[in-house]
Amino acid sequence: MNRREFLRTNAGFAGMMWTGLAINPLTAYSRPTNLRITDIRGCTVAANYDYPIIKIYTNQDIYGLGEVRDAGYLGEALVLKPLLVGKDPLDIEGILETIRPWAGHGRSGGGFSAVDMALFDIAGKALGVPAYKLLGTKLTDKIPVYGDTDANEDKAIYARRAKIRVETWKLKNLKMDLRPVLLRGKAGALENGIPTARGMDYWGEYVETIRAAIGPGITLGADHFGRMTVESGILLGVAMAKPSRNLAYIEDVIPFLSANAVENMKKITDGSPTPTLGYEDIFGFDGFRPFINQNAVDMIHCDMETSGGLLETKRIADYAHRYGIKTMFHHAGSPVGAMASVHCACTLRDFVSIENHAMDIPWWENLVTGIEKPLIRDGCYSVPEKPGLGIELNDEAVRKYLREPRYIYKAGYFEPTPEFDQPMTKEEAVKKRIIARNGSWYNHGGPWVHLNEHGELVNEAGSR
Repeated sequence: MNRREFLRTNAGFAGMMWTGLAINPLTAYSRPTNLRITDIRGCTVAANYDYPIIKIYTNQDIYGLGEVRDAGYLGEALVLKPLLVGKDPLDIEGILETIRPWAGHGRSGGGFSAVDMALFDIAGKALGVPAYKLLGTKLTDKIPVYGDTDANEDKAIYARRAKIRVETWKLKNLKMDLRPVLLRGKAGALENGIPTARGMDYWGEYVETIRAAIGPGITLGADHFGRMTVESGILLGVAMAKPSRNLAYIEDVIPFLSANAVENMKKITDGSPTPTLGYEDIFGFDGFRPFINQNAVDMIHCDMETSGGLLETKRIADYAHRYGIKTMFHHAGSPVGAMASVHCACTLRDFVSIENHAMDIPWWENLVTGIEKPLIRDGCYSVPEKPGLGIELNDEAVRKYLREPRYIYKAGYFEPTPEFDQPMTKEEAVKKRIIARNGSWYNHGGPWVHLNEHGELVNEAGSR
């Protein structure tokens, strides 16, 4: 059986589409009386990207943690306050439908997703069960992790970074960047800004170097190809299927919002011997459905901080399973979003792996407590069994790494949010720089924490 056939296994799965919570909180006997949302507050951690983290508070000393998409606006969640206060937090589906008009692709999905996570945290704590039990049956105790390796034009440095990740965390899965910058100055590598067959071979040299460093038994994928066409996408898939490269997938070959994206992506998928993966920036079931219906990708790649949190992502992945399409999770945020993703992933059939983009950050897992460390053991996360998401914030660590200078309109640590008491329109929120327009990043210029070419932890300004 080849890889494409393997990915299509269970395409004939016949069963009812998953439509809602496994436990109906409105009829559960253990439902607390008169539980109501009283507030939402946040803070932003500066790490490999910014991590906007929220707390939703209730009138019974139960609060829930959630996370807005990495490098997104904290305000994407805080602006929803007038739609949350006074609501029963156990009415998860009802609340999410109320706030759905504020959600969108990219970082615009972050507020909706963060609220979903926080509601599941509250519900699990109130009912005394781990969050995954609100979705369905736990199918596994361990969730495989894939590491992301930043590109470097020096192949030796690039290979060393990849090898360190694999050996340190005992990973079985890795992803690398094949950016156009790696083709800079290479004769015949680009034509009108699009990689040529020669360019694919140059990229292939990087893949072969990484492959030699990590060995043949590690699953290796790639992304960040820049401007591509159907023809170059197929050419990429052919080039990366060579035995010396053996890529497991090529990710986001063309943008999901480009003209005829579903049709063109299907052509690439049908013509590429290397499986295709997409898309981390799509929000919601309706966003993924056209790609799933047409088998336009071999695997979907939800980022739960954009795709809609636990409830919406479960719907997406279960629907994809009916079409023989596997699921991977993108994740470049904090342990809050990571553990929320783990709760969802453990209930999914044919789940592959979840990303960790923070392996360079030695204090990353110190941001949370209440869970066994290290969070990654033998290349996997363990599913938390405590109520809710099963974690709490480490106040000391989070305060130490808060974003400064002031993040958009305010900094601080879960300060009161009276400026969000009254409803505002999306246009007002954009003008006040509370939310992004069209799901864009918040480009404050860093500093982002990362490893430099000498393996030292630095920020973008270069200070250690």
